[in-house]
Amino acid sequence: MAQLTIVANIVANEDKIELVKAELIKLIDITRAEDGCINYDLHQDNTNPAHFMFYENWETRELWQTHMGNTHLAEYMAATEGAVTSFTLNEMTKIG
Repeated sequence: MAQLTIVANIVANEDKIELVKAELIKLIDITRAEDGCINYDLHQDNTNPAHFMFYENWETRELWQTHMGNTHLAEYMAATEGAVTSFTLNEMTKIG
């Protein structure tokens, strides 16, 4: 099975940027230790600090799906409920 790349874009409410950022940062170390995680890198837009992006690579889609069902993601969702304006996720395959 091909490696899976995930690009997740999270836009926080203007008054909740620091809350969302802190909660996203909490996900990094625990996710990097998960089976199948190749990289899990958080970025913040230089001109729009409310926009965050995770760039992730996983050994397989199945291992990524296991990650998506983990407790720490549910805890993030609960902690940031009502604080995120938009969330988009793209599953991608490297072609070059």
